[in-house]
Amino acid sequence: MKHLKYESPLGTMLLAATEMGIAGIWFEGQAHGPDTRGWREDPQDPLLVKAVQQLTEYFKGERVDFDLPLDLQAGTEFQQSVWRALLAIPRGQTTSYAALGRSIGRDAPRAVGAAVGRNPLSIVVPCHRVLGSRGDLTGYAGGLERKSALLKLEGILGGP
Repeated sequence: MKHLKYESPLGTMLLAATEMGIAGIWFEGQAHGPDTRGWREDPQDPLLVKAVQQLTEYFKGERVDFDLPLDLQAGTEFQQSVWRALLAIPRGQTTSYAALGRSIGRDAPRAVGAAVGRNPLSIVVPCHRVLGSRGDLTGYAGGLERKSALLKLEGILGGP
């Protein structure tokens, strides 16, 4: 696995890629972070550089959608189905864990929530767009302050 660190407006992020695509984007110190032993730092890798460019554009409000090949194979089949469902949530919109589960034919909001929490691709696979059933901010592996900041950036929550 190749990786690099990116200094985002919300803190240091670790980006990782395989030959198949971007396999991880984590905030430093977030829950469920990766074990990087044996990984090779490669700040010149074209795919990682492209991911950094697109994240920078996103944080500046210049990018709505990401155009990156993704490698989601680190998860179970169920987790991968949840992560693919997250990709269908457009910028500016949110959903609930229950609704996300129904979209993949599973009435299991807790299991869906656990899979969302294990999403290895912060921001690009937009798990921050999933809210509690009453629209409340609920868990986010990168921290609720970051989730709130991402939703504000996307115009979902008010405030600067």
